[in-house]
Amino acid sequence: MPDTLETLPTLPPAALRALLDATRALAEPLSLQTLLERVAQAACDVLQAERASVWLADEAGRRLSLQVARDLPPIHVDWGRGIVGHCAATHEVVNVPEAYADARFNREVDRASGFVTHSILALPLLDRGGTLVGVLQVLNRHGGPFDDADEQLATALAAPCAAALARARMTEQLLAAERVQHELALASELQRATLPATMPDCPGYELHGCFMPASETGGDTFDAALLPQGLLLVLADAAGHGVPAALAVTQMQALLRMALRLGADLETTFRHVNDQLVQTLPDGRFVTAFVGLLDPATHQLRFISGGQSPILHRAADGAVTVHRATVFPMGAALLPAAPRAVEQAMAPGDALLLLSDGFYEAEDADGQNFGRARVQALFDAAVRRGDGVAAAGAALVAAVQAYARAPQDDDMTMLLLRRLA
Repeated sequence: MPDTLETLPTLPPAALRALLDATRALAEPLSLQTLLERVAQAACDVLQAERASVWLADEAGRRLSLQVARDLPPIHVDWGRGIVGHCAATHEVVNVPEAYADARFNREVDRASGFVTHSILALPLLDRGGTLVGVLQVLNRHGGPFDDADEQLATALAAPCAAALARARMTEQLLAAERVQHELALASELQRATLPATMPDCPGYELHGCFMPASETGGDTFDAALLPQGLLLVLADAAGHGVPAALAVTQMQALLRMALRLGADLETTFRHVNDQLVQTLPDGRFVTAFVGLLDPATHQLRFISGGQSPILHRAADGAVTVHRATVFPMGAALLPAAPRAVEQAMAPGDALLLLSDGFYEAEDADGQNFGRARVQALFDAAVRRGDGVAAAGAALVAAVQAYARAPQDDDMTMLLLRRLA
């Protein structure tokens, strides 16, 4: 079929002028919605028709969605169904002189809109690569059904329409991608702002924390702060990844800080923050969280672990105690009472290792996890070398990255505490 003006028969001046005006208008930079309306109007002007609608193909190319039509709710059509579906499937012009005599015509659309369809001309909108962009449907030509000259004229109009729609859709996708990247960068900046800028100076102890998200934003967080109740230690991991998980852990962290700064004890704080998350997090969202308070004077660590494990306590002689979660994850269900805290003494040389599952579950090329035994062995080696917790943490990160042999697919967060010998 012809797709350029040169292949058309001699056109009446009015039709030629309308076609040229439409082609020129479609070349302007327009938003997708404005362009869709411009395409429909151009079809009515060029073909002297009563109404036109544009049906856009989805990304998979197997469904059409009505985009421009008056007095109609959103309508979706599968390829091969109805007149526009047949046009999409065959990539052929469909000319129907009398709609109600064609079995493919869907009369429900007329009933819903109050419009009466007589003649139909449906044209496939194909980009330069032959990919279907959509279908242009033109209704009710003034003066009778569409003829061969109308088909040729409409085909000439379809080419710039398809090109303009493909360009507008690509532009909107690029702009949307840029917006997403900007929002991700902002979310990442806000999340990192909630992390400790520096580790608190707790006499007799050394601390180290790191946060390495798998993407721009992550579902992990850690916190360490000197409060009236003692040294706050937090390691948390929200279900999922990306912005929703980052928002969940950021909300949890803010609630914890607020409750503790208002003077609440550990148990009361944990319960109220949990119950608040139950009410505010979407279904299926929760946060595994270790929340502890260390008394630097008595060297007693009290903690509650909502689904976060293992918690490793390494004594100065190398013996390791593994603590498991003490209650279910935060935000999973309401707590009927405040959970009891676990007490752990921190003797000289003792260390506390809090690591998110991104460390333990990192896999090598054979699918084997890094595991707890390797974590303990690496920390033991660091202690024997006389390394501080910062150097020990860096060695752990480097070992996991060398072991994984693949891009990081889970957040890696750690919080290390050691009482000086």
